[in-house]
Amino acid sequence: MPATLSSYFSRQFLLAVLAALAGLTGLGSLFDLIDLLRRAASRPDATFALVCEMASLRMPWLLMQILPFAVLLGGIYAFWRLTRSSELVVARAAGVSIWQILGAPFLVALLVGAFATTIISPISSVTYARATALDDQYLKVGAGPLTVNGGQLWLRQSDAGLIPDGIAIIHAAGVSVHGKILSARQVSVFRLGDRDHLLQRIEAKNGRLVGGAWIFGDARTLEPGHLPGPPASIRMPTDLTIARVQESFASPDTLSVWELPGFIALLARSGFSTVAHRLYFQTLLALPLLCGTMSLVAAGFSMRPARRGHVSEMLLSGAAVGFALFVISKVAAEYGKSGGLPPMLAAWAPAASGLMLAVALLLHLEDG
Repeated sequence: MPATLSSYFSRQFLLAVLAALAGLTGLGSLFDLIDLLRRAASRPDATFALVCEMASLRMPWLLMQILPFAVLLGGIYAFWRLTRSSELVVARAAGVSIWQILGAPFLVALLVGAFATTIISPISSVTYARATALDDQYLKVGAGPLTVNGGQLWLRQSDAGLIPDGIAIIHAAGVSVHGKILSARQVSVFRLGDRDHLLQRIEAKNGRLVGGAWIFGDARTLEPGHLPGPPASIRMPTDLTIARVQESFASPDTLSVWELPGFIALLARSGFSTVAHRLYFQTLLALPLLCGTMSLVAAGFSMRPARRGHVSEMLLSGAAVGFALFVISKVAAEYGKSGGLPPMLAAWAPAASGLMLAVALLLHLEDG
């Protein structure tokens, strides 16, 4: 197919997708603003300017959520418009196959998804984290991830203080964060060797995480076959930071696609669950394929010639099928979070199955 024709179809498709994305994002932000205003009505510190700031900070995150559906609606409109104006009919009559016509829009959809994953995702993670912090500070009572967790912290970290491959399991109660210091009223540390053999136990009345180390105050050391040691201050190095501890309880949406692999590895070393973060990472990787799938679904339901009739039914069916695929992807994600599905399968299966459905529909349309 000539490059000029490919460029024309791509431009029409991209403009329709961007228009749908802008409209859906604006509508979603309006409803989000209304919900924030409702929640802020009983909070004297939450001003209208603050609520507007929170709503604007959540817009990139909202854009990421509705991007596949925007590709679907924009694609349906673009292909329907090209069909109604007989431009696609002329291209088909000139010997251009449906696959040549859809190649450029499909590539554009993939690039839009890749751009969202690699560029918009980091921006979304920063703004969403800021919006979440403002929400916790002004709209929630007793807010904060550690407060929600009951003020308790369980974690695992490497511990080379006794043996090179040692592991330390730390349980801290009464955890609170003040600035750059995390403090706890009661701390228990279990230092393990090979095959989880207990080498040493530390019981401290207080502890602090500051400067790349745990500082345990008024701590007693207990070892098998030995009497407890006298109270002392004990320092234990760690690769954890306060920000990472807080992020482990926060939503994965506050992390970009570039930060997730390293953070997932850190969570695994620290004993935290990595299911939600691995699922979110795979979902970001699968977003380009999902956008491409939505473009083919849109084409399959909107390229029917108007002379065959029932065009409105086809367009509504396309929107319904695409929306069902969008919902299925969200349901699969929930199953992935609960452990019912492996994260990779939960993220990639909806896009792959939708792609096969779209290809089958287009084959039927091409063969008549």
